[in-house]
Amino acid sequence: MLIQVKGVTRRYGPLIAVDDLSFQVRRGEMFGLIGPDGAGKTTTLRLILGLLRPHAGRVVTCGLDPTGGRRKLSEKIGYLAQRFSLYGDLSVDENIHFFAEIHSVKGWRARRQELLEMLRLAPFRDRLADRLSGGTKQKLALACTLIHTPELLVLDEPTTGVDPVSRREFWKILVRLQRQGLTLLLTTPYLDEAERCHRVALLDRGRLLAVDAPDALRELPRGATLELLASPRRKAAEILRLDAQVTEVETFGERLHLTLGDVPPGRAEAEAARISGLLRDAGIQVQGLRVTMPTLEDVFIARIREAQRAGAPTEGTRP
Repeated sequence: MLIQVKGVTRRYGPLIAVDDLSFQVRRGEMFGLIGPDGAGKTTTLRLILGLLRPHAGRVVTCGLDPTGGRRKLSEKIGYLAQRFSLYGDLSVDENIHFFAEIHSVKGWRARRQELLEMLRLAPFRDRLADRLSGGTKQKLALACTLIHTPELLVLDEPTTGVDPVSRREFWKILVRLQRQGLTLLLTTPYLDEAERCHRVALLDRGRLLAVDAPDALRELPRGATLELLASPRRKAAEILRLDAQVTEVETFGERLHLTLGDVPPGRAEAEAARISGLLRDAGIQVQGLRVTMPTLEDVFIARIREAQRAGAPTEGTRP
């Protein structure tokens, strides 16, 4: 295991930012920390990087105690922060050169050229960093992070504020790096990005709700899921929240996602027909209603509510 987090707790005064957290990251995988603001994602990254000490528990990163071996650890880790933090008055080439010197990289010119070509930065190598677009700035930051060839790449919400086209291109780069053997640990507020990870840890209020592969989390027994397009949507939601078989109603854009409790897959179509008739009898126009696989967002919301009902979080099945 490249990262081991065992029973870790971190407090800020009376606030418990990370509460008895345990998970492992395997070498060569892409692992995501998923959760809303305040879930403890960034604090967890800082503990793994050795920027914070845990008040309880133990962290091992790349075989090292991250707080006691930060100098050695810096040689093994690349960290990409949420905000662009390079030197705006230096060119692309100069920024990469600067970070190569910091890490005492031998043969850095060849490595820089390799990164410029891989990240498609060569046409911008003489441009000042301040004059780059948001997506190109992130690629430059990634190049500076990779110049010393780390074995672990840590990214804190790397595509926040990046346009959709650049975001898609950036993710293609991350997938390529992982396939080349690099281990990636990242946080993201976008659950469609989390779907690309090999495994994810769902966090809420500093506690672990679940950790597993996205497909495995979606397949956990939790009742059938329906996707509804109806008008008026708000009235439809009000009616369905009173239905005994509907345990959850969530809005996703123009559609409603319905979770049916204790309904086996073979009964889902029959329940969909019943619900469609119920809404039509109430004067609701049903434009579409189908049985669907739960999204990772469905699973995340369900896990949060299960934890709230139980008074404690549900731990994952495969840490």
